Amino acid sequence: MTISVRKVAAAAALSAALTASLAGCGGGFGTKDAGREARLGTPAASAPAASAPGAAAASQSPSPGAPGAPPAGAPGKAPTLAPGPNGLTPVFERAKQQTDKTVALTFDADMTSDQGPRAAGGERFDNPQLISTLRSLKVPSTIFMTGRWAEEYPDQAKAIGTDPNFEIANHSYSHHAFKSPCYGLPALDGAAARADVDRAFAAFRQAGAVNTVPYFRFPGGCYDDPALRALSTAKVTAVQWDVVSGDAFAKDPDAVAEQVLAGVKPGSVVVMHCTRSAAPVTEEAIQKIVPELRKRGYRFVKVSELIGT
Repeated sequence: MTISVRKVAAAAALSAALTASLAGCGGGFGTKDAGREARLGTPAASAPAASAPGAAAASQSPSPGAPGAPPAGAPGKAPTLAPGPNGLTPVFERAKQQTDKTVALTFDADMTSDQGPRAAGGERFDNPQLISTLRSLKVPSTIFMTGRWAEEYPDQAKAIGTDPNFEIANHSYSHHAFKSPCYGLPALDGAAARADVDRAFAAFRQAGAVNTVPYFRFPGGCYDDPALRALSTAKVTAVQWDVVSGDAFAKDPDAVAEQVLAGVKPGSVVVMHCTRSAAPVTEEAIQKIVPELRKRGYRFVKVSELIGT
């Protein structure tokens, strides 16, 4: 694909214009503040994919059955990062090893705790065609899912969470903010934030998803030191991104594809969405992004593989 400078510029402008609209989609650039210090980029430990479920990993990883831990029967433990200063939750944005041509496509499956009536009215917060396309293209992916989404679409959550092509990470239960202000999202205090994470993991287990990993993405991408401190006992690694796709509310799949292709570097994490109503052209964009990146020599991996390098 030939990258059009005009289209890339237009896509970038679109992304900037939509940043405020991404409040419910976790696709903004995020607010890091002093939490930047927690971004160590150092794996605490990793376990081979063939490790027996429950095999010992880093002490920072939760034990089976603990909040955020893969349930019994899940694949080998996913690597996590060591805690940041003063035990803050670590933050991962891009692989420290930036010479291998690997890239992680991540998809936020967003649904807030109060959107049930909209779903009942016919609004679609899922995107089964996108998942089908990722399967057919054999693209390993990480789905950052809210607990409310798993409750609304339990069959899909189970299908994704039992497919070795995917891993499910935590995007909170309610999709409320863990730091305020955050694009107008209602905010949770420390205790409520911690409980919200646990509730999401419980929703995944209830749906029957087993390929869960101890990773968390802040709603809106907004966090600060108090937010990182509130999650420290959850033993998760917070996962941000270095490439914004601009797919939220976009109408032009070519513009989304070209923005991603212009931004990807070795070790990149791309943020996209798995929500038809809020990101209607993502599946079309993927059909353009995947073959072009493969043509450029890139290999698609889950976030767990990037963190483990």
